[in-house]
This record gives sequence, structure tokens and C-alpha cells, in this order.
Amino acid sequence: MNEKKRTVLAFDLGVSCGRGILVHYENDALCLEEIHRFPNAPIFDKDHLYWDIISLLQEICTALRLAWNAGGFDSIGIDAWGTDYALIDKRGVLMENPLHYPDPRTNTAFQLLEHQTHAPELFKQAQTFLLIPDLFAYLLTGDLSTEPSIASTTQLFNLHSGSWSEESIHALGLPEHIFPAIAQTGTIKGMLSEKLCKKLGIASVPVIAVCGHNAQCAATAIPALDKKPFAFLDCDSRALLGTELDHPVITEQASALGISNALGLENKFTFFKRITGIWILQELQYSFQKQDNHYSFSDFEKMMTLSEPYQRFIDVAAPAFSIPGDIIIKIRKWCIESGQPDPQDVADIIRCIYESLACHFRGALDELESCMNQKCEKIYMLGDGVKDPLLCQLTADACQIPVCTGSEEASALGNAVIQLIASGVVPDLLEARWLIAKSCKSQIYMPNSRNASLYQHYQELFKQD
Repeated sequence: MNEKKRTVLAFDLGVSCGRGILVHYENDALCLEEIHRFPNAPIFDKDHLYWDIISLLQEICTALRLAWNAGGFDSIGIDAWGTDYALIDKRGVLMENPLHYPDPRTNTAFQLLEHQTHAPELFKQAQTFLLIPDLFAYLLTGDLSTEPSIASTTQLFNLHSGSWSEESIHALGLPEHIFPAIAQTGTIKGMLSEKLCKKLGIASVPVIAVCGHNAQCAATAIPALDKKPFAFLDCDSRALLGTELDHPVITEQASALGISNALGLENKFTFFKRITGIWILQELQYSFQKQDNHYSFSDFEKMMTLSEPYQRFIDVAAPAFSIPGDIIIKIRKWCIESGQPDPQDVADIIRCIYESLACHFRGALDELESCMNQKCEKIYMLGDGVKDPLLCQLTADACQIPVCTGSEEASALGNAVIQLIASGVVPDLLEARWLIAKSCKSQIYMPNSRNASLYQHYQELFKQD
């Protein structure tokens, strides 16, 4: 392919599913083509949830074959969420399936410490520690390395030096030799193995060290073209709200609020907090589907107009709303026990969820701005949330700043443009964002002054400062 035309394959491993997406670059434009979508269902064994690595590897191989038959690709990149890891033994063999994110546990550093304490013999046999995107790159290429953005999620990485933190590793008594070499973002990790390519009937291409952390890939895909301070809301079943900075914010306040730093492309830092996403809306849709009512986001918006505003709120981050179950019953119980009016119909339930979710986003934004001592001028909404105009509008109303939509597939798109930068066809992050802004239809939701008191009513109920 010539320098004005290139196709890359992005693998984005989300909490519930994985995707293989071809991104075509031609005539200064990007076009996304989903090749293969597959479940990422954890394996339950005794008291823990584990990644099904072999099944996912087979799905990735299926996507490679389908993508090659669809016209081919010049490189691939893999991203996933942070914290989860695997151990490789001295023979180069995966020692056990890694624990899966929803499993009750702590961060990577303390999980490694617990792992070493309870399975010392296993650790004696371990040669290399690999985070999830690095593990799949290893299985495809044989390369044992990690990429800075995914490494920065472990609490064992020095954000200033861009290398493993010897101080933290030694303080926890972890074996230093298991931590792999750093493959800088945008470099080649390795080539697809000859054995694999022969089996699949495809040609070997480079595997690029894209931002292994899917949040960093999503941040790369923010269509921000000026230097004005902004926030971004990557909103899927789970969500995160953050901003992009030139330096990390490492303070006791940020730590107490659960706000993290991660290293991204071109030494940019993402300062972000994991929050509740649209899981609760998906659960509401599922509750209706069991009654053979298939409501869309558009249906929700129409129905909500039949309910009075600011009548009831829930804490969408409460444990009761984070597990499957009849969401309508849960909301009614919450409202009654908190002294609020009992929802009378579906419209009341819908309004309660939407207004509460938008205010939840505003609360996270306030915490973020407080830690960085700076106000954001707009929010870029990414992920599945952009498909819901009502949520976008209420988020603008609650936050009282414009909400601009980005890509539904922000992580995959960010993954792809990093590959394009690595190939040299796109020069840098600014040009990549220009391409993204040009290629993705964006809508701007301006805050409605008539709804400016939304967050005030929410604060009054929860007695927030």
C-alpha cells in the first residue's frame, strides 16, 4: 500500500466483549469496519473469576483470518483494561489463567504481593510478569515486553522516569527479574509468528505497542483541537471521567478521591477516575425485555417527559445497583427508604436514573477540577454513551458546560491512530485528532439554563458540599 492508504487492525478487549476492528486510512480520512465481535466472559472457579485466555486467543485468531480475507492489514495493536496480569514460567508457558477484573481484589501491586505470599512455589517458577495486552502480544509474537500506559496502572511504575519503580518493587519484596523490558508506545513489539501465520493463512505483520490501557487509547481519540482545558467521559457499561495533562497530579487529595494518573502517547498524562457508566440503563432495558418490551434510548427520552423533574435521586454507584437484578424494584426500595416519593410509573423510574447518572458525572467532574485546581470548558463524551442524546444533554445540564460527542469506538480508534503514527503515515497526536474530528460526526449539547438547578437538587438530597 502507498503512503496515502493504509489499513490497521485494532483489538479492543472490553469488560464484557472483545472487538477486532479494521481502520482504513485513505485520502486524509478514517473509516472503521468491525470484523469480529466476541464475548469476554470470565471463568468462575471456586471463589474467583478468571480470564478465559485460550478462548480469547482463538477469537483473536478468528478475527485475524477474517480481517485478512476482507482485504488484509498492515499492522495490529491490542488494548485492554489495566491491573490484570499473568505469569510466564521459564519455559515460556502461561502458568495459570489471570484473575478477571470484576473479581473482588485490590490493585496490581498488592495482588502480586498476595499472590507471592499464598503461592510462593509458583512465584519461584515465574520468569516474567505480563499485563493482559502484553500477554496476547506475547502469544502472537513471542515478545516479552510491556508498554508504559498499561504498566502505569500497576502502582509499580515510575511516572516521571517512564520505567519500573525499583523502590516500590523492593518495598513489597517482589522479585525484580519478573518485570519485563519497556517497549515504548508506538514502537514494534514483534512480528506475528511464522507458525501462527502459516496456520491462519495470513502474512506476518508487526504488532505495535499501542497504549495497552484502553482508557489511554480512548484518550488518544478525543477530537480536541485546541489547548483549552477539557474533560472526557468514556462512557460504556463502566465509565471513567478524566482529563489530559502535561504532568501527573500526585497528591493525598487525589489518592483519597480515587483519582489516578496514567501515562499516554507523547508523554501526555491522563488524570482520571473510574465511575459508574450506563450499566444501570442497560439493566433497565433488560428488565423491560423480560416483559417483552424493547425500549430504545429514544423511547426512554419520550417517556421521561411524562415525569416531573428533580423528584427523586439514587446513588448510582451504590453496591445495590452494581449487580444484576430487578432494577425497578431496587429503585423503588431506595426511594422509599430514603424518604423520597415512591416512583409511580416507568416514566418516574427513567427520569430518576437519568438525572442521577448525570449528577454522578458532575460529582466526579467537581472532584477532578478540585484536584487539578482548574475548570474544564467542555466534556468530550466517548463510547456507547454517545448513542444516547438524552444522557448527553442531561450531562451538559448537570455540569453546565457543553458536551461534545466523540467516537462510539474510541478505544479501538485510538489504538488504530497510534498504529498509523508508528507507521509514519500520520505525523503526530495533533494530526491524528484532526483526522478523528474530520472522520467522526460530532454533536454539541449546550447546557439548558432551565435545567441549571438539577445538580443543586441532587446535592441537597445527598448533603454534598
